[in-house]
Amino acid sequence: MVAFDDRDRELMRRALELAQRGLFTTTPNPRVGCVIARDGRIIGEGWHERTGEAHAEVRALADAAQRGESVRGATVYVTLEPCNHHGRTPPCTDALLAAGVGRVIAAMADPYPPASGGAARLAAAGIALATGLLESEARELNVGWIKRLRDARPWVRVKAAASLDGRTALAGGESQWITGESARADGHRWRARSCAVLTGIGTVLHDDPQLTVRAVATTRQPLKVVVDRYGELPADARLLASGQVVIFSAEAPRAAWPANVESIVLPGRDGKVDLAAMLGRLGEREINELHVEAGARLNGALLAARLVDELLVYVAPCLFGDPARGMFELPAPLARLADRTALTIASIERVGEDWRILARVNAPG
Repeated sequence: MVAFDDRDRELMRRALELAQRGLFTTTPNPRVGCVIARDGRIIGEGWHERTGEAHAEVRALADAAQRGESVRGATVYVTLEPCNHHGRTPPCTDALLAAGVGRVIAAMADPYPPASGGAARLAAAGIALATGLLESEARELNVGWIKRLRDARPWVRVKAAASLDGRTALAGGESQWITGESARADGHRWRARSCAVLTGIGTVLHDDPQLTVRAVATTRQPLKVVVDRYGELPADARLLASGQVVIFSAEAPRAAWPANVESIVLPGRDGKVDLAAMLGRLGEREINELHVEAGARLNGALLAARLVDELLVYVAPCLFGDPARGMFELPAPLARLADRTALTIASIERVGEDWRILARVNAPG
């Protein structure tokens, strides 16, 4: 096993910081950063910004050249194993070999089979190579991309704003606004990093949301996805005013929609939209992260079907009491406490006057 020192970790952390610059733009590609150093001194940096443009390693090599630095014999720190295939751009492995770098440290191996093999080629060429430095951080940065490659469906993140007693709306449906402005702006950052935003017909009819990123500067808007069992979304709904919209229904739509709408009929055995098949279709569209902003019924259906990976909950310092609405309306009540959904808290952070809880859904058993 290769021993990494403190400077190695510092330089890889810098590569991860660079990768985060592509947080809102790289989809469907992974977020990747690269640092080139000689004797611990940074001589080149780069990150992948968007599909079809130069990868992180190529940009770092170009940056070094612009600085007038030679990379021959230098060490490359990259958050993902250099690619080894001709996709929209040439292989980064070829660029590194041609540049004559002396050592490559990758945070993680490439899980995408067509692009993997870069590490083996570099090693075969006599370039010292190591992987596994800050691997968990690198995987976290691309949790959706890894999920799609592994399971052929996106990472599903359910976002909710709730009172301290877990209520998302009053009994009559009033919910704007439970949390403060800072929490709502933070929620837009999570929208912006997602490939698609999902909601249900009930939320559309009640709140008429736009489902756009507004509080964050971005050049890309996520795909809008609506679960609409009977295909009755109003043609004047605000979310239809811009961007591409995909509507999943369980039967032929009753409404007529504008040209930016794609209608997919996907019935399940229960006569409702087949949610698992829907996620499969979104995986085929290279959707890495699916951000859900829906009501308790759709949230509950996704949770009951074990399709939720993560909860993003903003908790406000207030109480609603019964019979206000909860976050998850399950299709059937739990019969035993042992059947509850177990979570692992990933982080709890204060955002303005509210608290943001990020929790992962534990695997069953």
